[in-house]
Amino acid sequence: MNEHLETLDPAPVWRHFRTLCNTPRPSGEEAALVATLEAWADAQGLAHDRDAFGNLRIKKPASPGSENAPGVILQGHLDMVAQANAGTLHDFSRDPIRTYVEAGWLHADGTTLGADNGLGVAAALAVLEDNTLTHGPLEALFTLEEETSMGGALNLAEGWLEGARLINLDSEERGEVYIGCAGGSDVVVDAQLPTAAISAEERGLELALTGLKGGHSGMDIHQPLGNANRLLVRVLRMLEPLGARLAAYSGGTLRNAIPREAFATVVLPSDSVEAAMAQVKTLEETLRREQGRLDNGLTLTAAPAPFDGEALTHDASAMLVATLHAAPCGVERMSADVPGVVETSNNLGVVSLSAGRFHLCALVRSLHDSAVTAMVDRFQALFGLMGARARAEHGYPGWVPNPEGELLAAFKAQHESLLQREPGVKVIHAGLECGIIGSKYPHLDMISFGPSIRGAHSPDERVELASVTEFWQMLKALLAATAR
Repeated sequence: MNEHLETLDPAPVWRHFRTLCNTPRPSGEEAALVATLEAWADAQGLAHDRDAFGNLRIKKPASPGSENAPGVILQGHLDMVAQANAGTLHDFSRDPIRTYVEAGWLHADGTTLGADNGLGVAAALAVLEDNTLTHGPLEALFTLEEETSMGGALNLAEGWLEGARLINLDSEERGEVYIGCAGGSDVVVDAQLPTAAISAEERGLELALTGLKGGHSGMDIHQPLGNANRLLVRVLRMLEPLGARLAAYSGGTLRNAIPREAFATVVLPSDSVEAAMAQVKTLEETLRREQGRLDNGLTLTAAPAPFDGEALTHDASAMLVATLHAAPCGVERMSADVPGVVETSNNLGVVSLSAGRFHLCALVRSLHDSAVTAMVDRFQALFGLMGARARAEHGYPGWVPNPEGELLAAFKAQHESLLQREPGVKVIHAGLECGIIGSKYPHLDMISFGPSIRGAHSPDERVELASVTEFWQMLKALLAATAR
């Protein structure tokens, strides 16, 4: 599978990326890939070990003459987001990712590609096997479960890593280097809400909002992209005057992916069904106009359907829909210190309702840990009004920028020398593992860079081939420059 990847340049990177595409690795199911990499390290004669959580480290001695250079840690995560388009049959626990090249970009066939962070991992492996490179002592750190919980970084063993500098390979824009990132926290709400039986005069109506692009809830949150949960809740609000009660809901699959699809079932008086369908059709056109050209694939449908079971009571339904309608979603505040960067945001990532059981998982991000705490408190206050408890989970710290770092200076010098232009020095509104790793290893001098990836966390994910070549050249040059 994916034999064509071996024809791309740089060959060592794409050869390893092919292995990653052919080895299923959704978050929480990285064991097969870890075993594959350990066997590969053994064949290369490279030492490797794992910490208690299962994070993998592969070590390589310095090239001759660079034994006294500061140790460098190449870091990336092994897992990938598992998202597929509706109608695409793909078992992420078993099936390889099918890739193809189009107009200078590598895509996947109906699924996420896994370039986030597969190309960073592939580049680190290519460095480890290349005995012609100049470098100081190397450690390649491959973490687990980054996409779902940052679990690998959060549980990273302290006192284990030996290097003084860390190069994170999980950024997604050529020509840029990142020196800081947002921290964040999941906000989880669970509640059992009162239900009532469906009367003989009520009928079921299934609602489906599909066709949105989705995207990364940090990198893309400032873009005018639709959030399927936010939009479908508007539909539910519109149907309330017709006597609609919410019976079931399913929207979004990951808290760090902007939801592309959401589905709901309502029950309402049979003599209101026709009017409800007409209103939905009208609202579809309204929402399409609002979304504009960037996210113009929105489709909203309503169809009568039998429903067995109970629906929320009128009061419970109105209360839940109103609370979701008022919940923070999208950009909350832009940074006052870093122009053009989002400071604080929230993504209504996963919402579900079944048999009265409500579940929400949102992801709050901010450059200020205090702002994360404040946003979590807002959720607790809001959902507390309906008697539900919101709790914070999987919190992680931000990465405070160090514009005077030696590693950054070396990167800038090599970028200007190799590519004849200055790199953009950026702070990212996403949860790079650097913040967490830096809290455990505060002495580390860190930067992050990578190739150009678009549509991460969605089936539109793609990577620019030319940027991978540039990424590989920069990584080799930076390692040589820091080997003194």
